[in-house]
Amino acid sequence: MNPLKKLAGETAIYGISSIVGRFLNWLLVPLYTYIFAPEEYGIVANLMSYVALFIVLLTYGMETGYFRFANKQGKADITFTTGFVSLCASTITFWLLILIFLTPLADYLKISDHKEYILLLAATLGLDAITALPFAKLRLQNRAFRYAGLKLINIFTNLGINLFFLVLCPWIHENFPSVPIKTIWNPEIGVAYIFIAFCVASVINFLLLLPDLKSLQFKIDYALLKEIVSYSWPILIVSICGQINLNLDKMLMPKLIPDDMNPMYQTGIYSANYKLAVIMTLFIQAFRYAFEPFFFAQSKQENSKQIYADVLKYFTIFCLLIFLGVMFYIDIVKLLIKSNYHEGLKIVPYVLLGNLFFGVFFSLSLWYKLSDKTKYGAIMAIVGSVITIALNILLVPRIGYQGAAYAVFLCFAIMMIVSYILGQKHYPIPYNIKRILFYFVLAMILFAIGSQIKIDNQWLKMLVKTPLLIAFVAVVIYLEKLWRTLKSTFKLK
Repeated sequence: MNPLKKLAGETAIYGISSIVGRFLNWLLVPLYTYIFAPEEYGIVANLMSYVALFIVLLTYGMETGYFRFANKQGKADITFTTGFVSLCASTITFWLLILIFLTPLADYLKISDHKEYILLLAATLGLDAITALPFAKLRLQNRAFRYAGLKLINIFTNLGINLFFLVLCPWIHENFPSVPIKTIWNPEIGVAYIFIAFCVASVINFLLLLPDLKSLQFKIDYALLKEIVSYSWPILIVSICGQINLNLDKMLMPKLIPDDMNPMYQTGIYSANYKLAVIMTLFIQAFRYAFEPFFFAQSKQENSKQIYADVLKYFTIFCLLIFLGVMFYIDIVKLLIKSNYHEGLKIVPYVLLGNLFFGVFFSLSLWYKLSDKTKYGAIMAIVGSVITIALNILLVPRIGYQGAAYAVFLCFAIMMIVSYILGQKHYPIPYNIKRILFYFVLAMILFAIGSQIKIDNQWLKMLVKTPLLIAFVAVVIYLEKLWRTLKSTFKLK
C-alpha cells in the first residue's frame, strides 16, 4: 500500500475517534447547564481544568519517548516495559500523595465537603496515565481500529452513565414514583455522577487493555529510562504550557475573583459559553490531525512553500466563515445552554477569534518543525503561558470572566504574530498576508454591521444578517477565482 495513503487512512481513524469524543463530550455541556446551576457547573469546569493539566504531568512525555526509542533496533519490548513500569510507579506515588494531602487539597479547591470528587478524578487520572503507553503501543503497531474502538468504548461508556444517572433516573423517579429507582440512584450525589462516569469509563478501558499486557515482564532499564526522560522533558514543558494557555483561566478564576463576585458562578458562566466555540474547536482539531503529516509529506516537493501558503489562506477563510456563522446565528447557538448562562454570550467572539489565532499559530508552526528548531516552539509556548498568567492576574480580579476571555484572545494573537515573524526569518514562506488581512478586516466589518442590527424577532434578525454572510462568501469566490472551480464542478455553461 502507498505509505501516504496508509498514513491518511490511519489519520482519519484516529481523528474520527478523537473528534467524535470531543463532540459527544461537548454535547454533555448543554445537558449540564440545563441540570445544574452555574455554581455547580463551575465546580466541574474548575476541576476538569486541573485534570487536563495533570494528565500531561502524569504521562511526562513518555508516549513520544516510547515512539522515539522503540524504533531503535531491538528496543521495542524493553522500551515499552521500562516506560510502563515507570508510569505505574509514578501513578502509585501520585495516588499516595493525593491520599496524604486530600484534606488540604479539598480546602484549596473549595470542595471541603466533597473530597470524593478528588478521589474519583485521581483514580481516573492514574488509570489514564497507566493506559497511555498501551494505547501508544497500539499506534506503533498500526492497530488503528483497536485503538479507535477502545477510545469509542470509553466515550460511549462515559456518555451512557451520564445519561442514565442525570436524565433517565430522574425521569423515572418523576413519572413512575412506584419504581424503586432510588436503590441505585441518589439525587444528592449530583455532579459527582459526572466524575463517576469518567472513572468507570477509565476502569473499563484498563480492563479491556489487560490482554495486551499479559506477556509483560516487569523489568526496567534505568539507563534507557534516563535517555527517554532526557528526550521527553522538553515535550513535557511544551505540553504543560499548552494546557496552561487553554485551562489556566478556569483554574485561577475561583481564586482571583473576590468572594462577593461569586467566583464559582462566574467560572460556570464562562466555561459554558466558552464551549459554544465548539464548531471552531472541532474544525481546528481535525485540521491539526490532517495537517502535520501533510506538511511533512509535502516538504520535499518543489512547490511545497506555495502549498503551505495556500493552506494558511484557505484555513483562515474557513475559520472566518465559522466565526461569522456562529455570531450571526448566535440566537440559535445560545439555545445549546440554559438561559441563565446567556449573560456570558459576550465572551463568545473573543473565544472564537482566540481559537482562530491558535489554529493559525499551529499552521505557522511548521517552520520550526521543518527547520529542526523545535526549541523555538518551547520558547513560544512558555511566552504564551507567561502572557496568560499575567493577563488573568491583571484582568480577572477587576472584570471577572470577561478578563479571562481577553487573555485567551491576546495570548494566541501574540503567539501567532511572534511565530510569523520568527518563521519568516528562519524558514520564509510566501504567505499572502495582505489577502489574509483583507479577509480578516472584511469579516470584522461585516460582524460589526451585523451587531448593529437590532430586531426583536430573532428569526427575522438572523434572516437580515444572512446577506452579510453571503457577501463574505461571494467576495472570497470572486477574489480566489473559485467560480471557475464551481463552474467546472457543476458543469455550468
